[in-house]
Amino acid sequence: MLNYISVKNNQCIPFSSIPVLEYEQFLDYNTSLVKEESNHCVNYYGIRKQGKIVLICCIASDADGLIHISSTEVKPEVQLESFTARHLAFHIFEREIHENFGISYIDHPWLKPLRFPFNSFDKSSGIANYPFYKIESEELHEVGVGPIHAGVIEPGHFRFICNGEQILHLEIQLGFQHRGIENLFLEKKTLLQRTTLAENIAGDTVAGHTTAFVNLWESLCNFSPEADLQFARTLALELERIAIHTGGLSAMCTDVAYQLGSSVFGRLRTPIVNYFQIWGGNRLAKGLLRAGKTNFPFDKVLEEKLQTVFNEYKPDFDEMCKETFSLPSVLGRFEKTGVVTKEQALLTGAVGMTARSSGVNKDIRASHPHDYYQLSEHLPVIKKHGDVFSRAQIRREEIKQSIEHIRKLLESIPDENKKRQELNPPSSDSFVLSLVEGWRGEICHCAITDENGELTHYKVKDPSLHNWLSLALAVRNNEISDFPICNKSFDLSYCGNDL
Repeated sequence: MLNYISVKNNQCIPFSSIPVLEYEQFLDYNTSLVKEESNHCVNYYGIRKQGKIVLICCIASDADGLIHISSTEVKPEVQLESFTARHLAFHIFEREIHENFGISYIDHPWLKPLRFPFNSFDKSSGIANYPFYKIESEELHEVGVGPIHAGVIEPGHFRFICNGEQILHLEIQLGFQHRGIENLFLEKKTLLQRTTLAENIAGDTVAGHTTAFVNLWESLCNFSPEADLQFARTLALELERIAIHTGGLSAMCTDVAYQLGSSVFGRLRTPIVNYFQIWGGNRLAKGLLRAGKTNFPFDKVLEEKLQTVFNEYKPDFDEMCKETFSLPSVLGRFEKTGVVTKEQALLTGAVGMTARSSGVNKDIRASHPHDYYQLSEHLPVIKKHGDVFSRAQIRREEIKQSIEHIRKLLESIPDENKKRQELNPPSSDSFVLSLVEGWRGEICHCAITDENGELTHYKVKDPSLHNWLSLALAVRNNEISDFPICNKSFDLSYCGNDL
């Protein structure tokens, strides 16, 4: 028997076809895969089944566009060897498994709570007794930031250990209010309710998470989306990338007190999000993307308006980038600040912009393409220095790249299919995994159905889950006054961590 079953992105398979291995074999196989730089874990989680816990591990191979899926069954009370002791990138997944099911590991180096959900295995675990790392010394001091983030008003606590102004260690603890979105996917029974849930996973990634959901749902229903649907999803993803990256550059200028850049980039974000309002009636793209249909077909009039938006946006954006990226006072704060080395990015399993700024080529649009990305040869933007400046450059160059992607799309707008067939009911006893490259990085949605085609499990992974540890490492040996710009350069999601 094979150790795994290999699937493509958005490929629906019988759940029973996933091989069930002995735990030792499961451990050896999956940890050996990630020794290759082109392989990484896109999801690893557990589900309850007849008194046991089924662990499912999904390793993506970026070299051949396949995802290798395997499973094992364990008893909750057993102690296991950890994946994390062999590769740190698994730490976040095993912490969640421990929190949900009480599974313990004999050699996990950092087995601390990931969140504090109401239904966690250990009801006594809470932020009040969280075991923050400490260094006993008369020369060192601790700085606490939070528990409510001043900018976004979401739960996030940052505990610094400093020597004067120098940061020696940062521990980040999020998720004081577990939202239970994954369980809501099971409780809600209509497609509209579930789509609305997907739209509200993270307010800055509506197109990203909704695309993952609708692609997954269509795969479950054995529905092949026509060109107009794939066009709309690709266009929405690239517009969202432009809007959020532009706003990110504005915020980065704010954090280094460059008011002109803050104001101009902030203004330039507005017409992009306003275009979503013109197209689908909502500035964040809620209501725009739907499984098996569209309520807002794209046409020539919308194309002309978008070209006008770009024609007005581009000159001001280019001029502001020229000023920002040559200003000594900005460069002095951006360059060599908040460095994540390539080795650290690989070790922590970084994805998306965080990985690409450190020389790690991780981009689902190129490695596991979907929708119109299957028709193009996307070339990821890669930087090598891993600092704030690299992450700013990624934003600048991806904005320009996305505009070119969209203009290429607009050369051939597919007609709306007015004779579209309705969705079939979801397949029974099935498993499907959907990967999407959101502006922040790799999004992963997984679903399992029972013998009646009803959802029995839904799993969401926001890219921030991978990248928070990279931020903690980036600020070491930096001054604490540089934390805001380091934090904003990653721009990770608090709510995306708290599902």
